[in-house]
Amino acid sequence: MRVREVMTQDVYSLRFDKKAIIAKEIMNWAHVRHVPIVDGSNRLVGIVTHRDLLNISVSRLTTSVAKAEGQQHLSMIPIDQVMGSDVETIGPDESIQEAARVMRSKKVGCLPVVDAERKLIGILSEFDLLGIVERMGCAQPS
Repeated sequence: MRVREVMTQDVYSLRFDKKAIIAKEIMNWAHVRHVPIVDGSNRLVGIVTHRDLLNISVSRLTTSVAKAEGQQHLSMIPIDQVMGSDVETIGPDESIQEAARVMRSKKVGCLPVVDAERKLIGILSEFDLLGIVERMGCAQPS
């Protein structure tokens, strides 16, 4: 089985010139934990995770910032100051086994799927891999 057969193709992504608050709003609205960051040509330049946003919020909470002020803080932070830029990726023709190996060895919850030009074409997450396991169907013991 290949990555292209399982990946999520409708990816919520952001351009690198946006603010961190938009990533938070996308995650809350779409119930996702990863937002790939792209340039004007849809090339992957980074990723923002739910954990990245929590780290920003926690650092603000330690200074006793109220929730509203914390939201205002996120609205001022450029996404490129929050995103990770050393992103593990995978190609659409790689095997699911290779994707799982990379995710486990690198301890990441998703792999953006990119083409040869590094253009974002999908995302493979732990959720997608669990769907494979679910569809496999295991024989029930007698």
